[in-house]
Amino acid sequence: MSTNLRIIHKKTGNFLEDFGPGQILKHRGGKTVTEGLLATFGDFSFTTHPFSKNRRYAQAHGYRDLVCPPGLVMLVAFSQTVGDISENARANLEYINMRFGAPVYPGDTIEVETKILGVRTSSSRPNLGIVHVQSTARKNIGSADEAIVLTFERKVQVFKGDDDAVVEGFDVEPDDIECDLWLPKYGAKSDYEGIAHLGGDDGYFEDFEVGTLLAHSRGRTVTNEHIHLTGILDNTSQVHCNQHMIDLNPSRYLGGQLVVYGGIPFSLCLGISGPDIGDNSFGDSIYTTGRHTAPLAGGETVFASTEILAKRDHPTREDLGIVETRLYGHKFDAEEGATHDDAPEGYKKTKIFELDRQVVVKRRSHYTA
Repeated sequence: MSTNLRIIHKKTGNFLEDFGPGQILKHRGGKTVTEGLLATFGDFSFTTHPFSKNRRYAQAHGYRDLVCPPGLVMLVAFSQTVGDISENARANLEYINMRFGAPVYPGDTIEVETKILGVRTSSSRPNLGIVHVQSTARKNIGSADEAIVLTFERKVQVFKGDDDAVVEGFDVEPDDIECDLWLPKYGAKSDYEGIAHLGGDDGYFEDFEVGTLLAHSRGRTVTNEHIHLTGILDNTSQVHCNQHMIDLNPSRYLGGQLVVYGGIPFSLCLGISGPDIGDNSFGDSIYTTGRHTAPLAGGETVFASTEILAKRDHPTREDLGIVETRLYGHKFDAEEGATHDDAPEGYKKTKIFELDRQVVVKRRSHYTA
């Protein structure tokens, strides 16, 4: 028997040259959403919506149980795609046409598959390219309540595995996937007025004025706890958790330090905006486009604001309206001697996130009187 140990260096995830046009990837694992995960995520992200906190309130509105907020649904689905799509990424660039469908309750199991829509190589950095994908998440496959809970496209910047690999670009059309936000029926005899205080006294359809910017009051400092949340969501991308890898080649990675998983500032901005925007809504129907505009690192603090772009009647429900918003996330970077109108003395304001978001909102006239 040989005394020499054979070492096999395993390859994890796909590189730019591994993606093909129209390729379908059924992601491994899946994830059952437990009540513990819902509570952990909600507390971390400042989620305040009583649908996610108060079972009595959720059931009074026609839901079966506590409802997972859109940020959690998105992160559970997104994380399942990482091993195949962005394990070897430099950065996530853009979210496109993210639509929410059936509600997700504790105990539901989410599984995801992805279609490869496009690849484009970088002219300025030949070891990188952009991969365009469409991912769809379903719950409880094979059960009577199987349903699509989320579908979205995203673009991600991915490294080549072999810097000399020749990669041919391509584009294919996304699938036409039916995914509309599920809404419980309006119960005219329900005691909505008696529980209205649980959702707060702001954020009804009548309260929003087009052309205003709501600067949300709370902020959230992200410490190394982001690694824990990234882990329990099953995101395995090493740029979020492997500082040793980054230290070996810091110029290859953003800032030469761990980058906070983009879904974390995404969900923090949603949570911070909740008391002003979402706590009297039935959910987010669509994010037409979103992007990270600067990285977030441990020790930095996330703030958010929301611009009201438009509002309109719901097409089928007189008790609801639709509010179109643009959600911004920002941080403050120290800048010695700086004076800016939108930042404290000695700091500059840096935008880190932007999301065009449509929210299905209650009308005060139907839920408080």
